[in-house]
Amino acid sequence: FRLALVQLLVSPVKSDNLKRACELVKKAAQQGAQIVALPECFNSPYGNKFFPEYAEKIPGQSTQMMSDVAKECGIYLIGGSIPEEDSGKLYNTCTVFGPDGALLMKHRKIHLFDIDVPGKICFQESETLSPGDQLSMFDTPYCKIGVGICYDIRFAELAQIYTKKGCQLLVYPGAFNMTTGPAHWELLQRARALDNQVYVATASPARDDKASYVAWGHSSVVSPWGEVIANADADEAIISADIDLQYLAEVRQQIPIHVQRRHDLYCVEEKK
Repeated sequence: FRLALVQLLVSPVKSDNLKRACELVKKAAQQGAQIVALPECFNSPYGNKFFPEYAEKIPGQSTQMMSDVAKECGIYLIGGSIPEEDSGKLYNTCTVFGPDGALLMKHRKIHLFDIDVPGKICFQESETLSPGDQLSMFDTPYCKIGVGICYDIRFAELAQIYTKKGCQLLVYPGAFNMTTGPAHWELLQRARALDNQVYVATASPARDDKASYVAWGHSSVVSPWGEVIANADADEAIISADIDLQYLAEVRQQIPIHVQRRHDLYCVEEKK
């Protein structure tokens, strides 16, 4: 099946972001994609001062747009993420819609982006956001898919559990920055793909050098062999890749780590 990633240039105007996202999702579907993913924080600039201003309840304006375009195009739409308000708390939330427009899943970012690299970047999502407390997977006729958001990709246990539960594609909408992007973005994707022998896809906003938080871009799809098979640069773009589950099975047969694990010595499990 064909997966497309929309690397959207996010503006300060929410309505413009929604309109442009809708246009690009439709274009991706016209190009043959059956599953389309948007980037993290696609309806809002990324930053603690923006999250409260742009936050919506779910359902709301942004999720209605996603439901409508998924139904119109007959695709599965992984809705990047939006700032969500619920009971006085804010979350960084990804919604997934089916070809009939139904909400299939809601993933609230589990691991908040709190880092301090002296002289380069300091960011504390926990100043405004609350963490999610559930793992998130959904089924399609093609395969089972696991979802994380940005910083979630750094935690290998999450990808291991998704794989253990039968996911063959992991999708991480994310907005790495100009410090962590060049250093870790591709490395983490290839590591998660290679460790678990799954496809890994990341959808980033396009780079806006004038923004207060500058995204690295470089949305990618990585194969179970750890090879980058589709890759954007920094600008707004749609990239796509064919997800070949027969190839995934062949990789697992050639290097059978899934049957060689020493479960008598170690195990990674979901607690909740």
